[in-house]
Amino acid sequence: MIKKLTIILIGFLLFQSCATVPVTGRRQLSLVSNSEIIAESAAQYKTVLSQSKLSTNAQQVELVKKVGNKIKTAVESYMQSKGLSSQLEGFVWEFNVIQDDKTVNAWCMPGGKVAFYTAILPICKDEDGVAVVMGHEVAHAIANHGRERMSQSMIENGLLSSLGAAMGQNPSQTSQLLLQAVGAGANIGLLKFSRDDESEADHIGLIFLAMAGYDPNTAPKFWERMSSLSGGQQPPEFLSTHPSHETRIKDLQGWIPEALSYKK
Repeated sequence: MIKKLTIILIGFLLFQSCATVPVTGRRQLSLVSNSEIIAESAAQYKTVLSQSKLSTNAQQVELVKKVGNKIKTAVESYMQSKGLSSQLEGFVWEFNVIQDDKTVNAWCMPGGKVAFYTAILPICKDEDGVAVVMGHEVAHAIANHGRERMSQSMIENGLLSSLGAAMGQNPSQTSQLLLQAVGAGANIGLLKFSRDDESEADHIGLIFLAMAGYDPNTAPKFWERMSSLSGGQQPPEFLSTHPSHETRIKDLQGWIPEALSYKK
């Protein structure tokens, strides 16, 4: 009887702790508030920057900031049009370029904290390519994939409660889970999402880049260039948990007509 009531209670809690992803409408688990995870992200972003060498290439930095601000404006416009502006509360956008010619990666922490590594910029090739990556990474933040991942990790580790309560229950474990959720665990800044999350970010990012005035047709071309880097060997970090090349291209091409309907 007690076991049955426990199952019912857990089910009710999970039902009550759901949110909806903008654009796709998918329901997701949400045991952590945005304010909690955004605050931790801001602190970890500051740590990443302090431990990294920032690019002194003015052209690179200007390009990333230019594209970032255009995507930011598109995101804010979309969220306002859907009555979802409150979901951006606490966002303080930052766009930085980290000097690293080996790490082919970029990421966006909850709260709009973005970083590009210089090694990904030649693959981006131009402003459109940067927009593809920027849209994809910002989409992770808007879809609250970090918060969802943290919520899932809490359940997997028996921390079925709010973040505050979990901190009191097991502070060291909960803190580590939070660092990993915002992309700052052992491999700082290298956040791995599931293939489903990556596909969802592709979809949402395509709409954001179109709203920012970029051509969605450039997205498949970028991912073709990125995929070719593997050469049949270990894929770049950026592709480690992404859908297969064929699946990604097919999905992106299928979403292009929808994205074009948002284009300025």
